[in-house]
Amino acid sequence: MDLNLFEIFDVLGTVAFAISGALAAMNRRLDLFGIFIIAFVTAIGGGTLRDILIGNTPVIWMKNLEYIYIISFTTLLAIIFRNKINYLKKSLFLFDTIGLGVFTITGVETGIQNDLAPIISVALGAMTGTFGGVIRDILCNEIPVIFRKEIYATACLIGAYAYIVLYNIGLDQDLIYLITSLIVISIRLLVVKYKISLPSFYLNNSRNT
Repeated sequence: MDLNLFEIFDVLGTVAFAISGALAAMNRRLDLFGIFIIAFVTAIGGGTLRDILIGNTPVIWMKNLEYIYIISFTTLLAIIFRNKINYLKKSLFLFDTIGLGVFTITGVETGIQNDLAPIISVALGAMTGTFGGVIRDILCNEIPVIFRKEIYATACLIGAYAYIVLYNIGLDQDLIYLITSLIVISIRLLVVKYKISLPSFYLNNSRNT
């Protein structure tokens, strides 16, 4: 089957997030069923929310069973080669970042294909890129990365806006995919390396008596 670059990116994001979910589940010492569930929801969570919001139902993984096969096979490989994958420094972060970058782009492109306003397409890109990770972290009893000080959703928004700009100036579609996904991935890598974060705010619960 011939795949265009958009479809290749969609598969790449699915694989990356499936590995991310499987690694997170194994780090929490979940059983086999738990590992597969976390891998599935991480890989399809963002795309499912996107499809529901634009009325594309049944959602894509229900209409195209190849997603089920891809996630299952990827998760199985992650389990078999878990020790080798674990040798990669911060492997969970790496695969999560790749998934974030490519799924942001597929979300924006879906919005454009459905003739939605640019700001809505940007929002779809951010949700597609982040929502699977949010579900993964919640199920693994972690505070989702998107709600911490780390620059996560912001990287999605910057990449999504870059996509809109490049699209409007008429740049080649495949080149837009590559540039904007690399923007998201590069931002995530740089902010983590140099410990750049958004300011956090909290309430002072101490009371003066």
